[in-house]
Amino acid sequence: MPRHAAVHVDLDAVAHNVAVLKDLVAPAELCVVVKADGYGHGSEDVAAVAVAAGADRLAVALVEEGQELRDVGIDAPVLVLSQPPPDAMVDAFAAGLNPTVDTAEGIAAAAAAAGGTPWPVQLKVDTGMHRVGCDPADAVDLARAVLDAGLELQGTFTHLAVADEPDRPETDEQLELFAAVLAELAAAGIDPGLRHAANSAAALVHPAARLDLVRVGIATYGVPPSADLELPVPLEPAMNVRAEVSRVRSVAAGEGVSYGLRHRFRSPARLAVVPLGYADGVPRRLGELGADVLIGGVRRPMRGVVTMDQLVVEVTDGPEVAVGDEVVLIGRQGDEEITTGEWAEMLGTISYEIVCGFGPRLPRRHLTRISHGAGFVDGWADRPAGPEPDPSGGGGS
Repeated sequence: MPRHAAVHVDLDAVAHNVAVLKDLVAPAELCVVVKADGYGHGSEDVAAVAVAAGADRLAVALVEEGQELRDVGIDAPVLVLSQPPPDAMVDAFAAGLNPTVDTAEGIAAAAAAAGGTPWPVQLKVDTGMHRVGCDPADAVDLARAVLDAGLELQGTFTHLAVADEPDRPETDEQLELFAAVLAELAAAGIDPGLRHAANSAAALVHPAARLDLVRVGIATYGVPPSADLELPVPLEPAMNVRAEVSRVRSVAAGEGVSYGLRHRFRSPARLAVVPLGYADGVPRRLGELGADVLIGGVRRPMRGVVTMDQLVVEVTDGPEVAVGDEVVLIGRQGDEEITTGEWAEMLGTISYEIVCGFGPRLPRRHLTRISHGAGFVDGWADRPAGPEPDPSGGGGS
């Protein structure tokens, strides 16, 4: 581990989550969302494991993300969740992706790219998120335009805005509006294809939203969509963020630490330096908010602001700490655990932002004890930053 820091991804946890989610939502199909580099976990490896564990389809946000999956030999159906720009439709067609369409212009671009081939596309309907998707009143005309253009209407879907807040009424309101759109399509003699509305939260706690297919993103990675949800199945966190102590030093009473010297020590202290910073995705404010790391199975507080490449931890109390000791920022060590939810609560954000925030400077190290068809068996397989994989392995944990 040349940087002595990495995002460690447990592919067995991903496989477990896919399997329990598939059982939960059956007979609906399971579409695993691997956009944003698999929510920071490594899209190629997660996609391969997810398909081997039973995922029926995959989904991405960008045509480029779908092309990357095709480039490593993943041939499962891949949905592009938003309508691609017109000039990207040709690439989407060449890669065998299934694009979303929600405008007449998008449908025309898809038809031009397909050149008369009945390319499967999906129609997105805005039922209240008000981000992308067609107006419900336009759905029948656009669905007919898809068919008239010689395309295949593979599916019709919407996205739920507050499914992770189970007591709010808007989810049921959106589902009712979507059902009305589907009824209008049926009355017009149009088969909507796969009907889907459920994201992770809805798949977990809104059975009525499961329909023909569910799209699970954050749940795939073992992270609850929100702290308010009571999960009906056990999910296993797949991400661990680990490093090694790079230096240990002593400071006198009255001394400060890090930029601005905002934390001063009232008595002599021992400090451990960890080679991770905000350029890697560790938020700058965490040290000032009272965040901990784990060293020797003990919680140790960050001190001062996190800098671009390093952070400082106080190790005055507890077992002695030495250079090379393992540091866990996210994950379990001994009987202690630090979760993405803990960081999210401190920062006033959501776990999605935390897992997606760890940058490309951190290698992704993938652990599996069983073969998932992804080529990783009995240990770690490295996926470092950069175009070329590092063939060297390491020790598991």
